[in-house]
Parts: sequence; structure tokens; C-alpha cells
Amino acid sequence: MDSSLNMEAQIQSVTPPLKDNEGIEESSYNEEAAISSALESEDGDSSQPPTISAKLLRMLEAATNWRPALVPMQTSDEVFEAVSEAPRTKRQIQYPEQTQEFNSRLTKTGRRSLSHSISHSSTDSNSSGGSDAENLEDDVFPRDREQINSKGNRDFCVKNIKLADYGRREIELAEDEMTALMALRKAAQGEKPLVGAKIVGCTHVTAQTAVLFETLMVLGAQCRWASCNIYSTQDEVAAALAEQDFPVFAWKGESEDDFWWCIDRCVNVEGWEPNMILDDGGDMTHWIYKKYPHLFKKVKGIVEESITGIHRLHHLSKAGKLCVPAINVNDSITKQKFDNLYCCRESILDSLKKTADVMFGGKQVAVCGYGEVGKGCSAALKAMGSVVYVTEIDPICALQACMDGFRLAKLGDIVGQVDMVITCTGNKNVVVREHMDLMKNGCIVCNMGRSNTEIDVTSLRTPELAWQHVRAQVDHIIWPDGKRVVLLAEGRVLNLSSSTVPIYVLSITATTQALALIELFNAPEGRYKQDVYLLPKKLDEYVANLHLQTFDAHLTELTDDQAKYMGLNKHGPFKPSYYRY
Repeated sequence: MDSSLNMEAQIQSVTPPLKDNEGIEESSYNEEAAISSALESEDGDSSQPPTISAKLLRMLEAATNWRPALVPMQTSDEVFEAVSEAPRTKRQIQYPEQTQEFNSRLTKTGRRSLSHSISHSSTDSNSSGGSDAENLEDDVFPRDREQINSKGNRDFCVKNIKLADYGRREIELAEDEMTALMALRKAAQGEKPLVGAKIVGCTHVTAQTAVLFETLMVLGAQCRWASCNIYSTQDEVAAALAEQDFPVFAWKGESEDDFWWCIDRCVNVEGWEPNMILDDGGDMTHWIYKKYPHLFKKVKGIVEESITGIHRLHHLSKAGKLCVPAINVNDSITKQKFDNLYCCRESILDSLKKTADVMFGGKQVAVCGYGEVGKGCSAALKAMGSVVYVTEIDPICALQACMDGFRLAKLGDIVGQVDMVITCTGNKNVVVREHMDLMKNGCIVCNMGRSNTEIDVTSLRTPELAWQHVRAQVDHIIWPDGKRVVLLAEGRVLNLSSSTVPIYVLSITATTQALALIELFNAPEGRYKQDVYLLPKKLDEYVANLHLQTFDAHLTELTDDQAKYMGLNKHGPFKPSYYRY
């Protein structure tokens, strides 16, 4: 077998790390031979399993060769005439057969008491559906409303099914930017690699993730979905999915009790059991372990995209309780170096403008954490003229911050002088009550990290402090002396709670998630152990290659002599597993 397909050479398991250039031959890589070898391995001896399943290789080869058709440029008059004479038709997504009726309410699982009261901001709509969409909404509690889509299906719970048309327009807009997922749909027309997959998911429910959900369905999967964040759901998008018979349980402004109820409605279904999990934060995995552990007998794998969820999986692994393999998407190159960095670099400014109308020039800002999220936020604020301080526990990240021109400090030393504090760590109690007591009047506090535990919001819900709702996702916390601290999104992730994020960057992460699901689902028995794996380097490169197609980009190809000199396969992977980019 070509060693370029050797799992030990491409997949970096959490432990132990791979050695430099381990298992790489100098000979060039042959794609056809790799596919043939993978097929032979699936039918015969699997003692040396390939890294990438044969179905996935075939689909990726087709997707890489597919490009969206170029449309000749039209004049403004031609465009106007075309729009006037031929209104846009709605595309119908073809889904595999789903369970159409699910009317049983949540069984007695014990309603969790709220860990905090939800302010009025939790019920405000911040969707991009426009004023017409907002006028369609009403105040009836989603769990108390009987809703039915145009096909007679009731297996969903959203804010208002009447918002479906607005949501479909947003999904179609996202499709135009998410060309890699559309390429996967095109490539899967002949062979559907997820036929038989029953995926239960807990991620953000937005137009961008809706393109991922519908792509998984086109690839053959059956899906049920809940939101991983009580504020990030776009209600019109959830309605559009429900209208297409997609079982989705999510709305903007859920309480904590609603949050777990929605997750349970995805899992506790008569006659339907999941065999794959796509998670963002580990809540779906946690709920199944807690309430329905027997379901893991059929689950083939977990795909997790957040640092919080990865920490949970590692805890399970160390305790010997991780009973299925998992792929860590969060630490894949295409997630870390693109979504975490570029997405946050652009969305932090938009989020702060929309919520607090803040002027950045000359403002003093403390950014807690200098990982990829912190790097993106710091770079954006510095470019706008802000004076940025960085707090860090890691000396390597701290040195990077210093050499990038930022001031390294402890939060307690500067919190009394800064105008904004932004957390980007994924940790807990990064900003506590003692810090907020020292903040000056008007200081803005917000979180860009995945976890909602970074700001100790619970400590602010005391009798001596008054909460004043200002607008959606903005609250004033008023101290006895009249000082006001501005808290955004109640400490939850800011950009997805109060704004939107760049579609193109999310396309990269969504494609990575889709490929990870396909790989785990199609992997032969025994290829992946009950451990946490990184995405194979080759798949990271495929994701990047698919997205290069939207640019006028031309990759340089190695000559045979150059590949031999570098000790690389001619068509990748081009970097060893330990390379940090």
C-alpha cells in the first residue's frame, strides 16, 4: 500500500505525536492507485488501513474538478429586464425519507432550573429578515404553539413557520458564497457517501449552517438539529428548514430549560436512533451520555468543532469513558487558521458597532487571550486606532503578542483604565466581579470565546446591582454609586449573538465538518479507536483547494525532482503533521 495513505503518517492522534517525515516515501503520489488501494483494503486486510475512505476520495476528486459555471456579465438594463420578466424560482432540496410525525412531548427528564434569569434582551429579534419578517412574529411561546408546515409535518419547533420565505432567501444568498459545499453536492450526485447516516446535531442555526445541514441531506443523511447557543439562531432560517421537513428545534432567546428541551426533542424519538453526532460545545454529546447512554452502541463517531467540546471529549477519553471515536475539527488547520482568525477579525468590529455604537479610535481595549480568536480581534482593533492590551497565560502566545506590537499586562493592573474588555480564552471566570468593581463608568464587557463562562455574569445578579435593558443584546449593570458597565449578549459569544459573520469563512469550517462526518461514517471497522483524532492533513488540503476555486488562484506544482528532494508526495500532503502554519 502507498505509504501516503498510511493512517499513522497522516492522522495525528492526540497522543503520541508523529515524528518528522514519518512514513513518507520519496515516490510521487498516484491518485488512481490510492483509490484502488483503498478499495482493496476495505475488502481485504485492514491491518494497515488507509487514512481516507474510498468513497470520500472519489467524491473529493470529482468536487476538486468541478467549478461553478461562469455567467457572462450583463448590463444593468439586462439585469433589470431579467428580474422583471422572470422572478426567481425556489429550489427544492431533495431529502431522504424522514420521520414525519413526532408529536410526543418531552418525557419527564426533570426540567432544569434556570442558572440565571433571562433579561428582556433574550426575546428581542436580531435576525436579518427585515422589518417585514419581524412584523410576522408574535409573542406566543414556541413550545406552546401548534405549528405545521405546508406539507402537514409537525416535527419541528421554531419561532414562527411563517418566516420560511425570508429564511429561504438568506440560505440561497449563503449558497452563493459557500461554493465548496455546493461542489460536494454536485460531486455526490452519482454516489451519496452518507446514505444510512442518521446525524443528530447541536450547532448554531444560521443561514450558513443551514447550507451545511442541507448538504448533508443531499449526501444521503437523515438529520435532526438543535441550536448550541440561545441567542445565535436566525428564526427565519429555522423556519425555512422546518418548511422543508427538516426536523429543527431552535429559536432566538431560548431559556436554559428550552435549550435542553430542544436537544432532547432531537434525540428522544420513537423509531429513530442517531449513529453520528455533530457537536459545537459538547452539549449534545453530554446529553446523550447523561440521558441515553445506550444510543452510543450505534454511534459510529463524533465530530466536534469547539475548544469547549474538545476539552469535554479529552476528559472522557482520559477517564476511559469515550466509547466512540471523535474527530477534533477545532484544531484542524482549516478551522484554526481561517474561521477563528479571519472570522473574528472582521466580525468583532461589526458586532461592537451594532450593539454599542462604539468609536474605536483612541479607545483602550483589553483582549484576554492571544490564540487565533484573540489575534483576529486584536489586529482589527489595532487597525482602527485602538490601544490594545493583551492578557495571556502562555509565554509563547504572550511573546507573539509583544512582537506584534501589543502591550502584555495582567487584567487586574489595567482593568480600571480600559474602555473595553473582550474575552477570547474558552476558560471560565476570566473576568470576575472584582474586575468589574474596578471598571470605570461606561466600560464595555463582552465575550468572543466559545464558552459563556468567561465572564462571571452570575456574580452580577445581586440585589445591590440594577440591570437596565437598553436594546437587543445590550444591558447596563448599574452600581450603587451610579457607575454603569455595559454588558453585551449577557456574556455569550458576541458575533453570533448580535451580528452576522462572513459567509465565506464559515464555508471553510462547514466543509471541514462535512468531510469529517463522511470519513468517520465510511471508515472500516477498527480504523479509528475510541480516541480523539485530528483531521487528516490531506483532507485539510482538500478543503483549502476547494475554496481556492473562487479566486483567480493558480497553484504551483512540484516537479518529480523537487518532490524527491523534499521527500514529499507530489500531490500532498505538503507539510508534516506537526507543522504550525
